[in-house]
Amino acid sequence: MAYTVTPTPLAGVLLLQPKVFGDERGFFFESFNQADFEFACGVSHTFVQDNHSRSSQGVLRGLHYQDPKPQGKLVRVISGEVYDVAVDLRRGSPTFGQWYGVYLNAATHQQLWIPPGLAHGFLVVSESAEFLYKTTDYWHPEHEKGLIWNAPELSIAWPLERLQSKNPGAEPTLAAKDANAWSWTATQAFLNA
Repeated sequence: MAYTVTPTPLAGVLLLQPKVFGDERGFFFESFNQADFEFACGVSHTFVQDNHSRSSQGVLRGLHYQDPKPQGKLVRVISGEVYDVAVDLRRGSPTFGQWYGVYLNAATHQQLWIPPGLAHGFLVVSESAEFLYKTTDYWHPEHEKGLIWNAPELSIAWPLERLQSKNPGAEPTLAAKDANAWSWTATQAFLNA
């Protein structure tokens, strides 16, 4: 099997550690194997799109979701380090309204499986980071939505101290759509049943 799987506090969100084979020449690992993924995670999803982003330190992307047409995401970092966050937006889930965060970096090769129905975002804590993710549905711009990154009701513990150690008082760099994302109250009000 290509993965060791660790459950997280959010229902269905899983941390995957691929088996990495390395020596003085470098390393090799299977970054994705459909059969092993389904067996290890106990889910059956087809991935239809791969995305790749590069961001500078302090960039915060998210918290993004699609409603309707939610996307499951299998995310990983191939250069640098990010603090990755998922928020459960699935009505009826035992962890609805809760969040989970984890550092993902190129050194550990860990991946995070985020099932459909969660909001997702990340903060770049290294000088820069390259981020890859597979999705279970296509990007539908008409269904893309955003939950504000600093919703007080959620109290997400973004590691801003990592940014502020070099630049006291620094705030994340946001795209306009992320700076104007919905509040937690508005997000809940407009979620599809």
